[in-house]
Amino acid sequence: WHMECTGIAIKYLGEKLDIHFGAEDAVFPHHTNEIAQSEAYLGHKWCNYWVHLSWLLTGSIKMSKSKGHTTRISDLKNEGYNPLSFRYFIINSYYHKQLNFSFEAMDSADTAYKKLKNKCLALAKDGAVEEETFNKYNNEFKKYLEDDLNTANTITLIYDLLNIIFNYKNPNV
Repeated sequence: WHMECTGIAIKYLGEKLDIHFGAEDAVFPHHTNEIAQSEAYLGHKWCNYWVHLSWLLTGSIKMSKSKGHTTRISDLKNEGYNPLSFRYFIINSYYHKQLNFSFEAMDSADTAYKKLKNKCLALAKDGAVEEETFNKYNNEFKKYLEDDLNTANTITLIYDLLNIIFNYKNPNV
């Protein structure tokens, strides 16, 4: 199945990828084989970065399609969740750390995502950020991403920036 993955990815994603994600159990032999066959076929480096995520759990059990132990995005949508709330749930954790999924955790992520979205929408109506402030936070944002994709800290940074902006423009928000 290594060949199938490589063929499908090259066909639909192209001959150069910046980031290739996969689960931690795919490092060897799956990704090792994908690298060997793709680069032999293409004649050049295929992916700049190979990122290996830890497992998503439910309780203490690894979510696994082969074992029928999954929650799908369609399941979350049927429960009334925005798929972006799930994305928010995921990026609020470190990708090398196992993450425990629950509907209680999804409720928290959904609430936090909506709050963040509403603040960003209000910001769009309220005007621009001063260039100096933007540059400071943009540099911090990049620094966190360069620190092994520390997305949890980027979310905290966004909230900090929004709080500064809203407290400056309207202390009552």
